[in-house]
Parts: sequence; structure tokens; C-alpha cells
Amino acid sequence: MSIYIASDHRGVALVEFLSRELSKETRVVTSKIEHSAEDDYPDFAFDVCMHMNKENDLGILICGNGVGIAIAANKVKGIRCGRVVSLDDAKAAKEHNHANVISLPASIDPSLALEICKTFIETVPSQEDRHVRRVNKITMYENGEYNAI
Repeated sequence: MSIYIASDHRGVALVEFLSRELSKETRVVTSKIEHSAEDDYPDFAFDVCMHMNKENDLGILICGNGVGIAIAANKVKGIRCGRVVSLDDAKAAKEHNHANVISLPASIDPSLALEICKTFIETVPSQEDRHVRRVNKITMYENGEYNAI
């Protein structure tokens, strides 16, 4: 498993911190897209989400408030990205929603961000029927196979 990580210009310092800390325990791959004051968060979301193995790798994305980059990430087939700001969010995103990517706001405290990322990485997706059923519906809809509404 590798951790893919990227941010727009607002999260560069946080990416550097998280990459340094997380690489002590796992392989970290950072985006090679260059930053500028006018860069666009969708480019970084697409870069991470298109390069990671959606079944085995995890992604961490950062932008101003974490919302825009999550929306962009969720446009990539096979990505389930949740914006998280707490340990409970990180655990639920992975456990209940089988998220393979999380997004964070650039302004989050770095120590909290690290704990959130570790929680996300360490949490195991639930195999309870209700969670699996819900994630399967999302995947089926994404594939054009779910029309039960």
C-alpha cells in the first residue's frame, strides 16, 4: 500500500509535514505537479486519484477548506473521498463508507491532521452487511448498473 498525497498552493506546508511523518511508516507518493499562486485544486485531485491503485492505495488531498478537492476527487471512477476534520470523521469515512481518499482543509492543525491520517490509514473497512450494501450501491450507480430508485 502507498499513500498518495497532494494539495493546491494553500496546503504545501501541510503536505510536506504529513509526507515527512507518514513516510516513517509507509510509502508516500507526492504529486509532481508544480505549484503556483494560481494553481487549481482539481488538477491535484485528478493527479492523485488517477495514479493511485484504487483497491490498495490511499489518498490524502488538501485545499483551502477541503471541500472543492473532495468534489473533484469524487469525479474519478473508483474514488470515495470524504472531507474529514476529526478522528471520528476519519474512522467513519474508512469504516462505514470504505473511503480510499480523504480531504483536509489547509488550515487544520498539523498535529491533528497527522492523527486523522493515521486513523484513516489504520481503520479497517467494515464488512457489516449494511455498510457493504451501501458502498455496493454507490459502485453500481457509478457503473450505470443501479436503478432501484
